[in-house]
Order: sequence, then structure tokens, then C-alpha cells
Amino acid sequence: MNDNSSTFTPGPSPNTVRAADGKVLTVPVGWVLLPPGDAALTRRVKAAGDHWVVAEKKGRKVFSRGVWTSAATIESIRADLEAERSTESFARKKEADARRRERVQSEYVDDFLGVVVAFLAFHETHAELANRLAKAVTEHATPVGSGTVARTKRIPVEQRAEAAVIAWMRHQTTGYDNMHIPREKGKRREVRRMLAERSHRLLEQYRQGAPISKSCPLMTALSSGGGC
Repeated sequence: MNDNSSTFTPGPSPNTVRAADGKVLTVPVGWVLLPPGDAALTRRVKAAGDHWVVAEKKGRKVFSRGVWTSAATIESIRADLEAERSTESFARKKEADARRRERVQSEYVDDFLGVVVAFLAFHETHAELANRLAKAVTEHATPVGSGTVARTKRIPVEQRAEAAVIAWMRHQTTGYDNMHIPREKGKRREVRRMLAERSHRLLEQYRQGAPISKSCPLMTALSSGGGC
């Protein structure tokens, strides 16, 4: 039996897993796969005893496929959780947690908007457009679960703001979404870098207060609603 830290990838058949060394193992009798989705249940199941964690890497991301462990263990822990969740104190705690998350999210959205405006640093001539752009970028980038760079904590918020602006402009002011990019290693990154340089040059015009043509792709994107 494997210890609690064992992690596998899906095996070739439903009741198998593949170890890091490539060996295929059959799931022990009496075990079932607990799918991801209930974080509290999964945490307690992992802490309860022997289990096999199953995860699968696709591209750069790793996706959980669940946890194999004793069916009896899962049912016992699930029953305990359901009993806890049926209490009034749990309901109050859940409501309080929801309010706290909403407050934290609201504060982050406001802070992020300010950081985006600061990054744009448009000349006062274009202040109104800067606010519109910052709002469009923020609305796209900050929703919880959006998976955008604005949600990561691995880089400073100033870098998140810059990356979010450039990403928004890549989709809204260039033909990136309709480009045919060869499936060559590094090619997509090269195209993104080229488009980012173009976006930075465009932003610089607004920072300098230069007269902007009505056909400017940024102005056109914002005038058309500029969603993503």
C-alpha cells in the first residue's frame, strides 16, 4: 500500500493508475475514486489514511482527477461533514465567509483598477480614455476563477496590471485571435512579444498626449464596447 503522499496519473483502464516510473497499478479492492469538487471532504479523506492522488498534466497545467481510497472512509467522512453542514452555526459561518470574500474581492478590484490607471499614466488630455480602458481591463481580468494574470500572486500587482493591459490589447486591438500561427516551438510566444511591443508603442502615444486618430485601434475597441 502506498503512503499518503503517493501521486499517480490515470492508468490505461478505469481501475488502474500509473506511477511516476511508468508502472501500472491496480486499485485495491474496496476503493473508489472520490472526484474533485468538495475541498473539505477531499482534505479529510487525505488525512484519514492510505489513498492515491490522481492528477493529469495538460500543457503547463496540472488537473486533479480525484483521490482513490476506501469507500467506507469516504462515506463515513461524508456523513460527518453533512451533519456539520446542517447546523445553524455552520450556516452562519458560511454566510460570514461569503461576505468576507465579497469584501476582499471588492477591495482587490478597486485596488487593481487604480494600479492599472497608474500603469497607463496617460496624459491628462486622454484621462477619460485611460479610465475607460482601465475599467475594461479590470472587469475582464479580476473575476474570481477567471484564470487571468490578475488573479496570480506570484508577481507584484504592478506587473499583473501591465500584463493584463497588454493581454486585453492583444485580443482587442490586434488581429491575434484570427492569426494563423505555425505550430512551431516558441512561435506563439514570438508573436505575442511582437504584439506586446506594438501595444507599448501605442500606449506611449497616449502618455505623451499626442493627437490620436479616430481610427486608432484602441479607441475603436473602447468605442465598440471592448469586451473580451
